Amino acid sequence: MKRFSFPLAHVASLLGVMVLAGCVHSPPSDPWDPIEPVNRAVYKFNDTADRYVLQPVARGYDKVTPDRVQKSIGNFFANAHQPVSIVNSALQLKFGSFNESLGRFMVNTTAGVGGLFDVATALGIPDPDEDLGQTLGYWGLGQGPYLVLPFLGPSSGRDFTGSLGDQFAYPINYLDEFHEIDQNYPWVPYALRGLELLNLRASLLGFEDTLNQQFDPYAFLRGYYLENRLKDVYDGNVPPERLYGDETGDDAGDNP
Repeated sequence: MKRFSFPLAHVASLLGVMVLAGCVHSPPSDPWDPIEPVNRAVYKFNDTADRYVLQPVARGYDKVTPDRVQKSIGNFFANAHQPVSIVNSALQLKFGSFNESLGRFMVNTTAGVGGLFDVATALGIPDPDEDLGQTLGYWGLGQGPYLVLPFLGPSSGRDFTGSLGDQFAYPINYLDEFHEIDQNYPWVPYALRGLELLNLRASLLGFEDTLNQQFDPYAFLRGYYLENRLKDVYDGNVPPERLYGDETGDDAGDNP
């Protein structure tokens, strides 16, 4: 039975948006958040876990790991996620994005030594960064309720479903198919996932200070996440009337 892990894109959304605090607005009460009391409780749990566990570990990792090594590790996992973008670009019939994602994967896997070096960016190849949540939104599926997932942060009904489907295109999940790894080194897939999370968290150290300056950090993250995902679905060209959706909270009922 294959082992699948949740993607770390939601963790990146949870932490990386902190630097953009001045650019976001969100109403204090949001119709897209029908289970807000539950979500706020999970948010508080995540914040506590990050403050007392993940953040201290990430600070220790950052102190002993050279910046160049951290960058190469980040490049490796970014390259490992390219098949997800390749598949979803095809599902959205975005053949330009498909070629870009495929090109990045081939160049970085070969010339970039398995993805440790981002040669594709140096060559000017864009990174479309498509996922199944965007694909479902592109074909007209609404976002569903806003969710805060334990340890993973902001999501929605659509994006959570998409994140599960994306795991079938993530190569790290198939390492246990190799007999030698599965028999002699069964810990390798789990160690890689842990390293991915740790390296990502270390790269975002300091952003939590910006988040803590917000009047309502929960509402800020919610507003940013929903706006950002709308921009992803519409490739940055969100119609003004759809910025916050309608009273039902369906933000992507129309194809972009």
